[in-house]
This record gives sequence, C-alpha cells and structure tokens, in this order.
Amino acid sequence: MSDEEFDRAVEDAMARYAATGHVARGMMRGKLRVDPVYRGLLERGIADARTIVDLGCGHGLLFSLILAVLGGVDRPALHGIEIAPSVARTARRALGGEATIVEGDIAEHRIPPCDVVTLLDVYHYLPVPAQDDLLERVRAALPPGGRLFIREADAAAGTGFLAVRIAERMAAIARGESFRGFAYRSAAELNRRLDAAGFTVTATPMSRGTPFSNVLLEARAPACA
Repeated sequence: MSDEEFDRAVEDAMARYAATGHVARGMMRGKLRVDPVYRGLLERGIADARTIVDLGCGHGLLFSLILAVLGGVDRPALHGIEIAPSVARTARRALGGEATIVEGDIAEHRIPPCDVVTLLDVYHYLPVPAQDDLLERVRAALPPGGRLFIREADAAAGTGFLAVRIAERMAAIARGESFRGFAYRSAAELNRRLDAAGFTVTATPMSRGTPFSNVLLEARAPACA
C-alpha cells in the first residue's frame, strides 16, 4: 500500500467519526497516521481474515481502517470488546451494523471463534495471572494457523519503556485512575509465555516515529490442532 493509498484510507475511516467533534476526530486521525501499528497490521494481511476479534477495541479505529481499505469487497466479520461504555458507544455509532461492539471486561468475556485476535496496548492493564489466562482463552478461540497480534511495550527497553510508563500514568490520571496498577512484561518474557501456550512467535519493533519501546508480537497457532 502506497503512502497516498494509506492516507486516503485514513480519511475514509475518519469520515465515520464526524459526530465525535473536531478535537476528538483530530486526535483519532493523528493516531491512525502516526502510530505504526495500524499500517503494520495491514501489511501483515489482517484485512484478509474472515473473522477478527479486537480485545479492548477502543473507538473502533482498527475496524474503521480495515473497512475503509476493503470498501465493499469481502469484508470480514468484526467483533470488538470494550470495557468503557462511552467508548464502546462511539465505536458502535461509527461502525454501525458493519461490526459488533460489546461492552465487557476482556479478563472475563467470552472470545468468539475467529481467525485473528488483536490485543493492542491493553495487555498490561491485566494482572499477570489474568494475562496468562487470556492467552489460553485466545488459543482456544483460534483455529490451526490462526493469529494473535499483541502490541505492547518492552519492559526491558530502558528509556523507551520509561516513556511508556510516563505516558500511561498521565493518561490514567486524566481518566481519574491515578492509582491504577499496570503489569508490564519484557518482550522476551511475553515471547516465552506465548511459546508455552503453543504459539509460534515473530517479534517486530513497532514504535517508529514515537519515543516508545513498543513491539508487535505476531503469534500463530499450530497448523495442526
């Protein structure tokens, strides 16, 4: 996908958020353009999946971008789970009947059968036991060869990780969650945990253009059950 094609897809995706207001829409547009994870997922063929589940889907930006890229052709079934009611409502309003957005806690919510699961910048919100349990539930929801994408900060990455911690704490304060705990893990530890759950993992730095120590883990379920 060329830069021009990607920019057009971003604008088409943002057209769905006209009701959110100029400032909020501008922030969402900036995230799609600047955060490399969205283009990275497109480059890894996420739009070719038949069914995608986004855990902690937020405002539905990933789904909106996928729909913009595909137009009316061979759209996958899209299912998002979001814990914040107001955020889920925004996603539901933007995506209409083209995606299913439900309110729920990913630490407890059932994960429907799917080809791809995405978990972008939310894994560290769960305590470690809940993280490990979630991996097992994702593994059970995926078919042989299905993929899980986790984008997280690498807790072993020094100053890049410090930038993540500062940004996350500031965001938590802004939400009125000053004392919220986070359970960060190193990329190596996440890789080992995914391997123990039966996945084959490819790790790619995913922080280009940002000060953060983010990494994208593409975890593939075994080809044979």
